[in-house]
Amino acid sequence: MTDSIRWGILATGGIAHLFASDLVQNGHTVQAVGSRSQASGDAFAAEFGIPTAHASYEALVNDPEVDVIYVSTPHPFHAEHAALALNAGKHVLIEKPIALNAREARQIVDLAASKNLLVLEAMWTRFLPHMVRIREILAAGTLGDVRSVLADHTQDLPDDPKHRVNSLALGGGALLDLGVYPVNFAHAVFGAPETILASASFKDTGADAQVATIFRYVGGQIATTFSASDTRGPTSASIIGTEGRIDIDAVWYAPTGFRVLDTVDTVLETFVPAEFTGRGMHFEAVEAETLIRAGKLSSDIMPAEESVAIMHTLDAVRARIGLRYPGE
Repeated sequence: MTDSIRWGILATGGIAHLFASDLVQNGHTVQAVGSRSQASGDAFAAEFGIPTAHASYEALVNDPEVDVIYVSTPHPFHAEHAALALNAGKHVLIEKPIALNAREARQIVDLAASKNLLVLEAMWTRFLPHMVRIREILAAGTLGDVRSVLADHTQDLPDDPKHRVNSLALGGGALLDLGVYPVNFAHAVFGAPETILASASFKDTGADAQVATIFRYVGGQIATTFSASDTRGPTSASIIGTEGRIDIDAVWYAPTGFRVLDTVDTVLETFVPAEFTGRGMHFEAVEAETLIRAGKLSSDIMPAEESVAIMHTLDAVRARIGLRYPGE
């Protein structure tokens, strides 16, 4: 491996464009892209100045000039494509959710461990500056006994039945596309819930349009999440404790600010993120590269085992709302 960690981008969809743009703008090395068609790969490579475009995912993962693969296909294909990369000896950064379900997530994590390779879920929120500071505040005990988390992720997305978010065959629906963010956030604060309640409404395609959850934890804490693909809401979040709270601005899961308030609403801290280039997805790439250089197989910020635990929670939510995907 050279001093520079060399990235390969697997697939050329919208999220791959955003990730590649952030990598290039922040000086990371994007060595190759793989697509199911040469024309798509060539266009993507030309857009970002990538040296090599492969006409298949197999050719990409077997490129000796690539060190780590970013898996950006729809989540029903994450397990297959992560395995493809891992079996070719490549580290993987996998777009969230890490897989379609906990069984697949377990397979990915176990395979990576057996190959002595890094697996990291690309939950970019965890690596953003405001979340770094929030973890520091929680660790310092500023909020006292933290009792609750509130978070929503609501967007008014296309109603077209053929759109990915409305297709069960592509793992579509509000929960895995949008709800994964607040569910992940609740896990980051409290860990895995002891009990799970959930309710949902559905589109004609069978995909979930709205999902509300209530998680209760061993210590009596409660987290509530709401996700929707058919309405746009505040997309804000709060962490509430006995001595104060943190109110995170919209859009809470993207680079943003927050306020720390005491129990009488006196502002104790206002966090305004420093300017940086791009959207903020490069922070997860920095983490992946740091881990690879250190020879570590899992991140302390987004541990592989926690990614599996979050998929167990999402599976439990789906069981309660009656949502199954083809082939399960």
